[in-house]
Amino acid sequence: MKIEIWSDYVCPFCYIGKKRLDAALEKFEHRAEVELKLRSFELDPQADSSLKQSTHSMLAEKYGMTVEKAREMSTGIKQQAAAVGLEFNFDNMLVINTFDAHRLAQFAEERGKGVEVGEMLLNAYFTYNADLASYDVLADIAERAGLSRTEALAVLEGHQYADRVQAQEQEGSQLGIRGVPFFVFNRKYAVSGAQPTEVFLDTLNKVWQESQAN
Repeated sequence: MKIEIWSDYVCPFCYIGKKRLDAALEKFEHRAEVELKLRSFELDPQADSSLKQSTHSMLAEKYGMTVEKAREMSTGIKQQAAAVGLEFNFDNMLVINTFDAHRLAQFAEERGKGVEVGEMLLNAYFTYNADLASYDVLADIAERAGLSRTEALAVLEGHQYADRVQAQEQEGSQLGIRGVPFFVFNRKYAVSGAQPTEVFLDTLNKVWQESQAN
């Protein structure tokens, strides 16, 4: 069974949703037969990392609310994250452009480390408020995943994997994906959003049963 995950590294529900999927996979007796694949999606392709704008300020502008109200919103998300064992820190979080982070993830995917690096990128941003637009930060993550830091920097400083990121974003658009996370099972069933673990487990069992019947 193949599960493709369209997500972005500044999307809190992408991290929460991935953890809920992981919890479902732990309960799924055919876990060894499941292959996870990361797919690229940018929530805001126009995001300007150089502005150093806080996430709370961005949300206040986007939704026409006060910064204080934006903080209240993030508190609820933080509680959802804690329920699945994640620590989210919003106070020092900045708006960043994730295109290069997606390029790094594609570089890692080609070397069998895509899911691992994807998780590390989410953790770096939401727990440690890392600047995922920084080539040094991204190269450090690659190195911690056992990849070549030098090779990762060379990729980031060039234009490698840009076409692959854009192609996956276009593919997602053709599949009707307008928001993330979006999980596609065997290109037949989809789960949109950070659904409860039970929803993922039900889908896993349904897809497995159908695949065995064919």
